[in-house]
Amino acid sequence: MTRILFNHVYKQYGKDKHPVVKDFNLEIEDKEFVVFVGPSGCGKSTTLRMIAGLEDISQGEIFINNVLVNDLPPKDRDIAMVFQNYALYPNMSVFENIAFGLRLRKQPKHEIEMSVKRASRVLEIEPFLERKPRELSGGQRQRVALGRAIVRNPQVFLMDEPLSNLDAKLRVQMRSEIVKLHKQLGVTTIYVTHDQTEAMTMGNRIVVMKDGIIQQVDSPEQIYNNPANSFVAGFIGSPPMNFIEGRLQESAGKLEFHTNRFALDIPLRQSQELIAKKMANKNVVLGIRPEIISVEPTDPQASPNAVIPGIHKLSELMGADRYLYLDIGTKTNLVVRTGPWNVYGDDEKMTVAVDMHNALFFDRDSGERLIG
Repeated sequence: MTRILFNHVYKQYGKDKHPVVKDFNLEIEDKEFVVFVGPSGCGKSTTLRMIAGLEDISQGEIFINNVLVNDLPPKDRDIAMVFQNYALYPNMSVFENIAFGLRLRKQPKHEIEMSVKRASRVLEIEPFLERKPRELSGGQRQRVALGRAIVRNPQVFLMDEPLSNLDAKLRVQMRSEIVKLHKQLGVTTIYVTHDQTEAMTMGNRIVVMKDGIIQQVDSPEQIYNNPANSFVAGFIGSPPMNFIEGRLQESAGKLEFHTNRFALDIPLRQSQELIAKKMANKNVVLGIRPEIISVEPTDPQASPNAVIPGIHKLSELMGADRYLYLDIGTKTNLVVRTGPWNVYGDDEKMTVAVDMHNALFFDRDSGERLIG
């Protein structure tokens, strides 16, 4: 059983400087694969390094298996870390790189050989054991780095953007390899990335961070479908969520969302919840995922009271999808995710329908989600 507990953890560089990690509270269960995600500078790598003992904790406590590790040296934490730059010794063979940590521990030679061969078999790098790192591809080098972590048989794996130096195709392949490896080994894993696609496809739970503060902790499905605030909603999803500022106007117990260009009917359930929160006749931000917008006139969601007029400005063919960018008179273009067959000319006028049952509403000032 390997559980990790963060109790009001802070990290600050210098007395008068702003904390880079603020009041971090989180419990990670045994065998979980948890992903820390957020923009550069949000504190995710710093948090990982505090677990490893590579950064001091300014305030708070970190427990691993109910043991307080604040002052425990890195070598005594039984943790293996994988970095983005592989950190391999160029003058050593693959075998020697994987075996290095075991030799430092003075393990018997036959045990080292067995451990290295077992790890290399799992990672499919057996044919490369006598090669030097310079003779390997990027993906093979990352496998060697993973092998060096595996043979230590640690109680926790820490991975700090391990795929960021790989090309797009190799990143996809290595994502599935790491997930498969986690299922085989069952080791508690914390994975840091700024790539929301990695976070959505790899983690049992996602920790979304901004400015050193946890914004939301939940499963990938909940993070995507029920974001806690507009930051999470905008950060997770590709293409990102559309945000439109407007006003909720009440009429006969129902609400409409109004801008200076168009008005959208709000379904009864959402209307009642927003009225109960005293949001009638107040300014809010409407959040619309690109896939809940339809350009098909026969679509059952295409209610005449939930349509947005716009002017087509740009389209991007993404293979199975096409992204349309529409000028609807707001600060940014409306992005629509549709089929590749939907082709429009430059500056062509068009109308799109919104499935308002799946639209979200956010407080204009705080960004917090208002209902649902």
